[in-house]
Order: sequence, then C-alpha cells, then structure tokens
Amino acid sequence: MAQLHVLMIPLMSQSHIIPLSDFAKSLARRGALVSIVTTPLNAQRYKPILDTSAAQNLRIQMIPLHFPCREAGLPDGCENLDTLNSLHLARQFFHACKLLQAPLRALIHQLRPAPNCIISTSAISWTQDLADAFRIPRYVFETVSCFTLHCSKKISNVTDKDGVFLVPQIPHRIEFSRNQLPQISTQDSDPYVDRVPALGRGTLVNSFEELEPWYLAACREERGNVWAVGPVSLSNREVSERFKRGNEASIDPHYCLTWLESMKRHSVVYACFGSLCSLSLEQIIEIGLGLEESGFPFIWIIRKQEKNSGEVEEWLAAEGFVERVRGRGLVVRGWAPQVMILSHPSVGGFLTHCGWNSTLEGVSAGVPMITWPMFAEQFYNEKMVVDVLGIGVRVGVESCMEKQGVVGRERVRCAVEELMMDEREDRRERAEALARSARDAYEEGGSSSLNVTLFIQDVVRANAELMVNV
Repeated sequence: MAQLHVLMIPLMSQSHIIPLSDFAKSLARRGALVSIVTTPLNAQRYKPILDTSAAQNLRIQMIPLHFPCREAGLPDGCENLDTLNSLHLARQFFHACKLLQAPLRALIHQLRPAPNCIISTSAISWTQDLADAFRIPRYVFETVSCFTLHCSKKISNVTDKDGVFLVPQIPHRIEFSRNQLPQISTQDSDPYVDRVPALGRGTLVNSFEELEPWYLAACREERGNVWAVGPVSLSNREVSERFKRGNEASIDPHYCLTWLESMKRHSVVYACFGSLCSLSLEQIIEIGLGLEESGFPFIWIIRKQEKNSGEVEEWLAAEGFVERVRGRGLVVRGWAPQVMILSHPSVGGFLTHCGWNSTLEGVSAGVPMITWPMFAEQFYNEKMVVDVLGIGVRVGVESCMEKQGVVGRERVRCAVEELMMDEREDRRERAEALARSARDAYEEGGSSSLNVTLFIQDVVRANAELMVNV
C-alpha cells in the first residue's frame, strides 16, 4: 500500500468533528492522507485546522458537500447541530445527514487515491452501507467512553428502572434514576434515527487504557477490535493549535494568556457548558452570581447562539456585571479556546456540562471538575468523574435539563468552594496523576500510540484480505 488514505465521515456536530479532526492529525503524522467530509459552513469553521496542519506538512483535506437543509425541512444554514434553533429539529437534521448518501457515493467514486477505509461516528451507522458498496473496511469512532458504552449495555438489561437502581455486574457502585438516562424517541419506528449502530470492522475510542482499563476490556469482549487512541486533543501540541481548535475564538489569545498569567496557580475556575446546552436567562444569571459570590477568579463562557442572548446582554449591562468582576472575572461571549485555557497552570477547577470531549480535556489537563450534566450521556460521564475517578464534585442535579429547574447561585457557590478549597488536595493529586498517564499514553511508545499502530496494521490487513477475495 503506497499511502494510506483515510476517509472520515463525522456527524455534523462539534462533538464529533473536533475529535475526528484531532485524530486525523495522529494519522497524518504517520504518513496517511486524511480526507474529512464536511459542509461549506463547517469547512469555513475548521479552516484553521487545515492551516496549522499544512504548516506541519500534514496531509489533511476537508471536502465540503452541499448539506440538504431545505430538502429535510430545515432552515438554510443549519449545517451543524449547534446551529439549530431548537433540538426539536434534531430529527430533520439526522434526515439531512442521511440525504448525504448519494453525493457521498459520487465523491468516493471520484477520490484518488481511492480510500483504504472509512471512519465514521456511531450516530451515522448508515455509512456502513457505503463501505459495503465500495468494499472498504469501516471503523466506528465512538464519541463516548468505554464506561458509558458498557454501562448503557448493562442498563438495557435492567427491567425495573423505577426509583434508583444499580448498574449490575460492574466493579464500581454506580446508581442511576430513570430521569438521568438519555431520552429515547418513543416512536417505535423512526427511519431517521439509528437505533442499533453497525459496528463495522472495529471501534476507535477517544480514551486511553490507563483511564478505564476494566471497561475497555469489557468493551473488547463485547465488540472484538477496540482501540483506545486518545486523548486525541493532545494532538494539538502548539499553543497556536490549541487556540485555533474547533472554531474561531471570541477572545484575543494574547489577552487571554496575559490574564491567566496574572492569576495564582490553581486559583481560576473555568465555566463552560458546551456547544449545545441552551440555558434559560434565569439560569445564566444564577451561574454568574454564583461564580461571583464564590470569591474565586473565573472565566465564564456564554454561548452566542443562546436564543435569549439579547436578554443576557441586557442583564450584564444593567447589572454592571463585567465591570464589577473586572480583574478577577473574564466573561467570554461565544467560542473559547478550551484546551489552551484548561492546560494553563492557573486553572484549578472546571465547571462543566460533562460532555465527553470536555470531560476528557479536563482529565488531560489534570483539572478537577464540578459536574453539571444536562442531557445525552452526560450523567454517565458525571458518575465516571465523581464515583470512578474521584476527581469531581457534583453541583447536585438529579435529572436531565428539561426537568432540572433552576440551580440557584448558592448551589453553584458551594460546589465551587468545595472543589477549590479541598484542604487535603486528594482530588487534585488524582487529577494530576491521570493527566500524566494521559500524556504518557499519547506519546510514542504509550498505549494509545501503540493502538494507533495496531489500527493502521488492521487497515492494511483488511485491504490485503479484500484484494485476495476480489
């Protein structure tokens, strides 16, 4: 095989595109050509990734395809999950993703050299049909942990989910309630939602062996080929890469770093709730006042896409909030360079919605977390951070976002104080030890580096087998 050509097909969502783009760097550094399917809007967003990759002589290209918004009943420009006015449009969004099959077929016919494999995220398992049609091995890139994959499988066998119940047959005591489980459509048959993902030839997981060894082993028993290749965010080695990763940042990098440098070690709380969590005005106010009342320096990220962003700006102005916290509070409207911020020594705590990318970025930076799960698999991630790894403090929510109600400033303040004033420093020591393990795993000779090698060898072997069977 002259050169490995990997075709990546992500779900058009930040939580899928970003880790796949990070993994693309790992493969390109091994000499592979990586083509990432995207859309015009997303191609523009992620252009900085191509720029930094080109500067390192990495062969990564993004191929934009027209995203059929109107055909699927979406407004124009809804090319990423975070552009939806409401997550109630998710069904139409997944329909639009499925409508990409025809243009993808045409693209694969035209690609030269022909791709040696497809890597797609589990949410779009219809890509298995494309792989079968072109006789290309397909690999699933999971955007959740092995802990989540295994526990969710165990929970599916629990018949009585009323009240609080234990996850059976695992080495940790993990309790769930029905309100903490991901919400599944009640429709028996929805042609646009993948219920049983096709597993392809193997599974790539954004995790590392030392983080969850028992759960990784359990997934291998269930799935066969499973390679832990993370934390993929560590593929961003330079400060400039960390700053440009994911989207155009809404803060000047020099100002951000200068502000962080002015703070004491481990003194800053970083508060960010991801790209999809839409908070009410009342909840945003309580978060801001809770951070302020904690007395700790903080960086607080407020999404620009919030439907009530105008009201938020009015409250900030009327309250004089930005001026009042100037010097110890930094308010960012929009996208923040999260990996760059978390990796700075002054950051001592991470108030997070517990998305897996954010969770693993916190682990990689050695930063203890305040957990505030809201939907999807985020309660699984909270339980992993708090009950398995022992590096987090709960803000105290017990149900998904739609049923949470407003978490008051007092609870926010208390959670911040509990995390940041840990006199024994046990959580921080565990977090820093995990960060060292993450770096060791990702470096040459580490477990994740070896798993990338094993994955590449499997692709080569799969292509050789296909040639023999032609």
